[in-house]
Amino acid sequence: MAVEITEFLLSAQSPDAKVRTEAEVRLRQFQEQNLPGFLLSLSLELSNDNKPLESRRLAGIVLKNSLDAKDATTKEHLLQRWVSNDISFRSQIKRLLLNTLASSVSEAGHTAAQVIAKIASIEIPRKEWPELISSLLGNMTQQDKPSSLKQATLESLGYVCEEISHNDLVQDEVNSVLTAVVQGMNVTEQSSVRLAAATALYNALDFAQTNFENEMERNYIMKVVCETAMAKEPDVRKAAFECLVSIASTYYEVLEPYMQTLFELTANAVKGDEEDVALQAIEFWSSICDEEIELQDFETNETGDSYPHSRFIEKALSLLVPMLLETLLKQDEDQDQEDGIWNLSMAGGTCLGLVARTVGDSIVPLVMPFVQDNISKPDWRAREAATYAFGSILEGPSGEKLSPMVLSALDFLLNAMGDQNSHVKDTTAWTLSRIFELLHCPATGSSVITPVNLERIIRVLLESIKDSPHVAEKVCGAIYYLSQGYEGFESGSSVLTPYLADIITSLIATAERTDANDSKLRSAAYETLNEVVRCSNLKETSQIITQLLPVVMSKLGQTIDLQILSSDDREKQGDLQALLCGVLQVIIQKLSSIDETKQIIFQAADQIMVLFLKVFACRSSTVHEEAMLAIGALAYATGENFIKYMPEFYKYLEMGLQNFEEYQVCTISVGVVGDICRALDDKMLPFCDNIMSLLLKDLSSGDLHRSVKPPIFSCFGDVALAIGEHFEKYVPYAMPMMKGAAEVCAQIDVNDEEMVEYGNQLKRSIFEAYSGILQGFKNSKAELMLPHAPHLLKFIEVVVKDAHRDESVVRAAVAVLGDLADALGPHVKALFKDLSFCSELLVECLQSEDEQLKETATWTQGMIGRVFSVCG
Repeated sequence: MAVEITEFLLSAQSPDAKVRTEAEVRLRQFQEQNLPGFLLSLSLELSNDNKPLESRRLAGIVLKNSLDAKDATTKEHLLQRWVSNDISFRSQIKRLLLNTLASSVSEAGHTAAQVIAKIASIEIPRKEWPELISSLLGNMTQQDKPSSLKQATLESLGYVCEEISHNDLVQDEVNSVLTAVVQGMNVTEQSSVRLAAATALYNALDFAQTNFENEMERNYIMKVVCETAMAKEPDVRKAAFECLVSIASTYYEVLEPYMQTLFELTANAVKGDEEDVALQAIEFWSSICDEEIELQDFETNETGDSYPHSRFIEKALSLLVPMLLETLLKQDEDQDQEDGIWNLSMAGGTCLGLVARTVGDSIVPLVMPFVQDNISKPDWRAREAATYAFGSILEGPSGEKLSPMVLSALDFLLNAMGDQNSHVKDTTAWTLSRIFELLHCPATGSSVITPVNLERIIRVLLESIKDSPHVAEKVCGAIYYLSQGYEGFESGSSVLTPYLADIITSLIATAERTDANDSKLRSAAYETLNEVVRCSNLKETSQIITQLLPVVMSKLGQTIDLQILSSDDREKQGDLQALLCGVLQVIIQKLSSIDETKQIIFQAADQIMVLFLKVFACRSSTVHEEAMLAIGALAYATGENFIKYMPEFYKYLEMGLQNFEEYQVCTISVGVVGDICRALDDKMLPFCDNIMSLLLKDLSSGDLHRSVKPPIFSCFGDVALAIGEHFEKYVPYAMPMMKGAAEVCAQIDVNDEEMVEYGNQLKRSIFEAYSGILQGFKNSKAELMLPHAPHLLKFIEVVVKDAHRDESVVRAAVAVLGDLADALGPHVKALFKDLSFCSELLVECLQSEDEQLKETATWTQGMIGRVFSVCG
């Protein structure tokens, strides 16, 4: 059954493209024509120590990829394909893999461990490989086994624990796994075994709930982990600290007896160990902060639940803060220029920020002496560290504590934007943006910015935005939050109005700079421009924003004619078009928000639409998203006049609705259908057959990402509202889809937070669909919905009794209840008669603090009251 495939595997890695392609074709043919033979041949190749390492390595990779994939649909297909094989055949492959763990070539054992875990992820939940754990443990307990076998076995145990759920093993198996892993961390073992064991423990910690509840077992595990954190080898120490980070978040409530030891361990690592180890030691304290911030949120929300809050950060504060402050002085020379860099200084500052959020005001007297001692020193590291420390503690302490300090420091920080060192300027700009984000809210009467200091702030920011790209990017952030603070505070907005033209000019000039190596600065400048426009006082700034419109349109027009010689050029064109479409969207929304300036958009709409259509013709998915969103805004602004653009635009809308691969584009396209429905009302009718057909096809597809489906149901409601009684012909197709989705909601795994959130989106969208259809039929064909009313009421009842529902779902449920009573009137009297949940729901909602929910409930109560005098 097996075939000799060594030559094919080696040829598939040949530098000669022709040889490589021929080998890949032969391997693919073998796989398609005889899958069991193909898998067996790969397993034999991997397990044979006489074969070349290169062919064994590729055999393992192909074998692993034959069992698992990132894409959920492909993954399920591979799972079904594996389990369809004969049990004895599968056992043969599994035996070969288990034997490969003992290979004298460590890489082969390592690869076999990964493949074993992939098979385990399929078979253990199905109870089809019950002997795996005992087989692996046998390798650990037998005397005189080579350390390479122990290492590969521990890797396999770790990968298995990573792949399966803690519910898939019985407690005896968990105990045995933990015993083997912890013993593998023993100081008497070789370093490679200790590293594999520590990594395996990290993956197995979720399984250890019962063991951590047992004091004796917990003490032993903690003792071994702490000993391993002092191993001679840095990679072993790092792995042990990674375990401690995980323990901090998973088993916070039982850490009290170990905290003295853990503080000493982490402090020593931070002060003197290699950076990789020290970073994990800081991460331990960041995890403790995360836990305590969450506990404080529970206490604030007064949920009634009791959680042990040991206040470790508060107790360690006087020692922890100085340790973190010291790390701030360990900057890298080039840390501001490189994206994704993570060093001791950044980790320390991040942790310091979390400590500030955890303890509030108590951190200020511990940090300010460090700031004052270092802020004026000749060494740039001292000045930057002092500024970073100050910026890091701005969230957590009270405004009363911070505001006087920040007011007195503001002048100093503005001067520091002229510092000779770019690191200092970078961190100062970041600190200013934090001040404006957290301590600038004129609407509440609380702001460190006054009419007196605003002029200097603007002047310094507009000068500093000309600085090096990484400093300019942070300055954009400061302008962003400065503008955002004035949002919704109309009298306060006017304070910024005198500077608006200069700010806009500077941001456009910044976006056009050619000295930045990447597009981050351009993105930051345009995103800040969007916020400045969005938060401006339109009555005072309409002329400035009106003048900005043709400038942005001209820039977008110039992108159409850019010379495209490579895929890189195409990508850059697409990114720039996306940013400019985003600016146009904000300008359209702003100018169309009041009657006085709406006419400006009306006059420019034809030219704007021509530009958007040209952008679509460039065929870039990112542009599709931004241009689609902008077209949604234009439809809203132009109302029924948008109909003239539909013949030309429709083909792009159709392409968007069929774009399964880039599902975000599909989601946005569905949203734009809703925008156009609201703009055109019954003028939408000629396009509805095709659109509804595409939406129904999208819902039926197994390939489309699930996140697109809720917006589609909401869109049904938008279409029904727009075309009213004409929606009748879609009811036989839409209703089964809505009922099917309701059944999916009932099967959501309540232990999966992501699925619970998706379930809530789906429920809300189904209610929105029903609401739109009921309102659309209300004046002529309401009786069409009578057969569907019992199902809807049952669905509402199930949803409102669900403990995991969110407020928006309740609001949508109450609204559709009112729409049902409003549209069907006396026809539903009998249905409402025995529904006690209905009156209970309304009573609950009428007592809510959510004004919108209370208002909806009052209206629904009135609608049901019209059906009969007393509900339920």
